[in-house]
Amino acid sequence: MDFRITILSDIHYASAAEQALGEDYELRGLRSPLVRSVLRLYRHYIWLRDPLSQSYLLDKFIGAAPESDLTIANGDYSCLAKLRNKFGSKLRLVVGDHELGKLSFFGARGGMRLESWRRLAKVGLTPFWRFDVGNYVLIGIASSLVALPIFKPDTLAEEYTEWEQLRSAHFEEIRRAFASLKPEQRVLLFTHDPTSLPFLSQDEIIAPKIQQIEQTIIGHLHSNLVLWKGRLLAGIPQIHFLGHSAKRFSGALREAREWRHFKVRLCPALAGIELLKDGGYLTARLDIDGRRPASFEFHPLKRERV
Repeated sequence: MDFRITILSDIHYASAAEQALGEDYELRGLRSPLVRSVLRLYRHYIWLRDPLSQSYLLDKFIGAAPESDLTIANGDYSCLAKLRNKFGSKLRLVVGDHELGKLSFFGARGGMRLESWRRLAKVGLTPFWRFDVGNYVLIGIASSLVALPIFKPDTLAEEYTEWEQLRSAHFEEIRRAFASLKPEQRVLLFTHDPTSLPFLSQDEIIAPKIQQIEQTIIGHLHSNLVLWKGRLLAGIPQIHFLGHSAKRFSGALREAREWRHFKVRLCPALAGIELLKDGGYLTARLDIDGRRPASFEFHPLKRERV
């Protein structure tokens, strides 16, 4: 018997107020003309030309999504009502980095805040969840919390001790889930940002069970091109002289060789990236008796011309 799953990630739904900020919202406040020019070119040709005008893709996904036994959104939403109205009790939500806050790539605005953590409960987001079906165990975790040491510069100094306590409690939930696995059970792990994976592999309770992970589904990278580059650059030294973002990203890539143990599969952003326009979503079929591995299929979403 097959169990059907639909997976989407990185919706980045923008409200009407956010859309009103305009295409160049990121450029405001940047003093350097060179940085503004680089960011404008990067956005226009590579990453996403108008990130605040892609919200229609969520409605397009909802209209196209096949009937499934479970739908999993793998982080970065701002649109929970639409997802819940469509999928109801069959919906599982993974906490992404945007749910907790982060410093912007340029301009160093924003950051992780405890108030964002407190709001998770108010909107019904659970940092850890587990769903058992047949011989499969599906586990969702909060990647930014697991990888907290990498994100320390994104936090306020006066809040970091509490963040560490939250991380410790979250790790205990993850450890209990892996420690309780039966030998015949297979795991599908859902974590938004693969930066979390090396921290799991270093844990003495989780590490021996990694072999039972059949697939780890990530988001965050938006495109398989970025995932390919991440694998190519795995193990590079950390860069300390190009600012906060370069230091964080290179620190994550330094440990990216650990990703291969988790059998990583990317669920692209609904919009993909500008260079390739490769957005879409995944579906998966699980043989709940475990006689064959889960099969995945990518479904592209065609973007409107901007």
